[in-house]
Amino acid sequence: MGLKDLPLDKGRIHVKVFESLGWVLRRSEKNHYVLTHQNFPNVYISIPDHDEVDRRLLHDEARKAGLNDKQYRQAYDRL
Repeated sequence: MGLKDLPLDKGRIHVKVFESLGWVLRRSEKNHYVLTHQNFPNVYISIPDHDEVDRRLLHDEARKAGLNDKQYRQAYDRL
């Protein structure tokens, strides 16, 4: 499973995936959602509020959360 297998979806849907993994939405800025996790106090995830989130950005944010592409896709498919 690689980058091309990451889902193209709305930013809000990706926020729900991260929330299901224990990340908490801290604030919603103009066009981005910012999430934090209690186990990673110095890490934040920023997801744009777009109709389609770029796979490269999603890959990078998943890596910050300690996930590989396969783990992220599995969490997405569980929603």
